[in-house]
Amino acid sequence: MVPATTASVEWTTAASLATAAGTLVLAIATFASVRSANRAARVAERGLEQRTVPLLFASRLEDATQKIRWGDDHWARLEGGRAVVEDVDRQLYMAISLRNVGNGNAVLSSWQVGEPPPFGAGSRERPDPDAFRPQQRDLYVPSGDVAFWQAALRDPGDPDAAMVRKAMSERTGLFVDLCYSDYQGAQRTISRFSLSPYGEGPPSWFCSVVLHWTLDRSDPRPH
Repeated sequence: MVPATTASVEWTTAASLATAAGTLVLAIATFASVRSANRAARVAERGLEQRTVPLLFASRLEDATQKIRWGDDHWARLEGGRAVVEDVDRQLYMAISLRNVGNGNAVLSSWQVGEPPPFGAGSRERPDPDAFRPQQRDLYVPSGDVAFWQAALRDPGDPDAAMVRKAMSERTGLFVDLCYSDYQGAQRTISRFSLSPYGEGPPSWFCSVVLHWTLDRSDPRPH
C-alpha cells in the first residue's frame, strides 16, 4: 500500500505539472495570437500607406497646357509632357509639368538640378536630400491629376546657373531631382526627371522620369 503522504505528494506534483502544461499551452496560443495580430496590423498599415502614397511622373503629351507665374510676375506656358528652362535678364526660370499616378496628394518640398550622371557605376545612387534647395512656395500635385513644379535661379554667380546656361547653349540634357511627401510629411520620395532639348533656336524641353528613391520605406529596387 502506498502511504497517504506519498500519494498526496504525487497528486500535488501531477496537479502542478498539469497547471504548468496548461500555462505553457496558453502562453504558446497567446504568442501565436499576438504574432498573428501584429502581422495583420502590419498588413493593414501597409494597405493604408498604399492608399496615401504619392508618385510623380512627367505628365502626358496630351495633358492640358498650364500657365505658370513666378513671384516676379514672369509667366510661361507649360505644355503636357514638357519642361520650361528660360533665361530672361540673367534670371533662370524652370518648370516641369507633372502627373501624380499615386493614391495620395504629393507635397513638393525641395529640389536640385544637375547634369545627367554617366550611366554605370553610381548613376543610380540616391542623392542626399539634405543638399537640396527648399521650395519657396507650397506646391501640391493632387492624386490622379496634373500640376507643376517651378523654381528659379536668380544669382548669376550661382554654379548651378552656369551649368544650366551651358546645357542650354550646348543643347545637352539636364536632370531635376524633386523631393516630396504625402500631405502629412511622411512617405518621402525623390524622383529624378530627365530634361531633353529639342527644336530649332532656343530649345524646348521634353521631360521624362527616370528614377525613384523612397526615403521612409525599404527601397523596392533590387540591389
